[in-house]
Amino acid sequence: RAAAPLATAAALLLCGPLAATPAHATDPPGGSTDTAAKPPAHMSTVGGKRLGRPGTQVALKQGAPALPKGLSGKSWLVADAESGDVLASHNAHWQLPPASTLKMLFADTVLPKLPKTKTHKVELSDLEGMGEGSSLVGVKENYTYTVHDLWLGVFLRSGNDAVHVLSAMNGGVPATVREMQAHAKYLNARDTHVVTPDGYDEKGQVSSAYDLTLFARSGLQKADFREYCSTATAQFPGAYAKDKKGKKSRSSFGIQNTNRLLTGFGVEPYKGIAGVKNGYTTNAGSTFTGVAQRGNRVLLVTVMNPQQGGGTEVYKETAKLFDWGFEAAGSVDPVGTLVRPGAAGASHSSADGEDSRKGAQASVSTANGSSSGMWTAVGITGGSLALLGAVAFGVHRRWPLPELVRRRSRD
Repeated sequence: RAAAPLATAAALLLCGPLAATPAHATDPPGGSTDTAAKPPAHMSTVGGKRLGRPGTQVALKQGAPALPKGLSGKSWLVADAESGDVLASHNAHWQLPPASTLKMLFADTVLPKLPKTKTHKVELSDLEGMGEGSSLVGVKENYTYTVHDLWLGVFLRSGNDAVHVLSAMNGGVPATVREMQAHAKYLNARDTHVVTPDGYDEKGQVSSAYDLTLFARSGLQKADFREYCSTATAQFPGAYAKDKKGKKSRSSFGIQNTNRLLTGFGVEPYKGIAGVKNGYTTNAGSTFTGVAQRGNRVLLVTVMNPQQGGGTEVYKETAKLFDWGFEAAGSVDPVGTLVRPGAAGASHSSADGEDSRKGAQASVSTANGSSSGMWTAVGITGGSLALLGAVAFGVHRRWPLPELVRRRSRD
C-alpha cells in the first residue's frame, strides 16, 4: 500500500531530511489497484436525485460549452462555492478511498480546538500507529513544535506524523476519529466512513467527491484553514545544534506544498488557485479538491482516481474542469446542490436540480454552528520557491484572491 516517493530530486531537497521516506500523499507511478470498475446503480441522493445516478450529470443550456474530453476520474464534481450549485458531476456519491484529501475533514474538525501558538513536546507514543510508507514532514520525538508548525506539516507535506501528534493533543486517534465521523454526519457527508485521521488506506475507509467538496467548503470558512491550504512554501523546525561558541540553536528546513496546481511544480500553476488538498495511496489512486476564483466567481472541483496518465493527471483534469466551470457558469442548470450542515440541510437530500436549491442556504457553519453571511477567499502565500543546491527554481507567480468575496444570498 505504500506510495512511491516524489519523482524528482529537486522535490526531495525542498521537503526536508525525511522526505525520502515513501510518501503516502505524493504522486503515483501509475494507476490504482482498486478493482471496483463500476459505481453502484443507486447511490446517496444527498444534494439531489441526479447526484445519486451513475455516470455524468450535466444540464447544458443552448450555447453552453461541452464538458472537457478525456476525463478519466472515477468520480468528479464541479460546484459554485458560494451558491452551492453543482454545475456538473460524475458518480458524485461513489464511495471510494479518499487518501489524504480526508485530512480536510481532520483539519475542519480539530483545527478550531487547538490554539496555533500552543506548543507540544512530542512523545514516542504520539507517533505510533502510522501506516507503512506514510508521508512524513519530519516530526521528531522529544522535540517541541507549535500547533502552527504541525498544521503546516499537515497541509504542505501531508505529514501523517503531524496528524498523529495533533490527534494525540486532541485526546488520541480513536477520539479524533469519532469526532471526525460525528462532524462528517453534521455536514451531511453521509458517504464518509472514517477509520484513520490521516487518510491512510484501511478497510472500510471511504468518502466521495461530494463529501470531500463539503469538507473543503466548510474548512474554507476558517481563516487558519485558508492560510494553511494556500501556503506554497514554508520553513519547518529541524534539529538543534551548537555553534563554535557552544550556543545551542534550532535549524529549520524548507517544505513545499504537494498541491502542484498551487506551486506549479511539474504542471502549469492554475490562475486563481487557493488550495485545497491532494492525496495519493495505491488503493485510492490520486485524489484532489481545489478551490479557485476568476472574477467574482469561486469554484470548487474534486477529482478522484483518474484512470489514465501519471502522477499529474489529477491536476490536469481538475484544471480542465475549472476552465469549463468558469466558462459554463450561467449557461447550465444545476444538477444538485451542496447542502448546508445540520438537520435542515439534510432535509434537502432528496430534491432534484432547481428544487434542491430552494431553501438550501448557501452558507456553511462557523465553529459555533451559526451560518456565515460572507465567504472569504485568500491568495497564495509562502513566497517564491527557493534556490537549493544546483537546482534553480523560477519565481512562482502569485494570483492573490480578493480578501473578501460577498456571498450571493439564497432564499
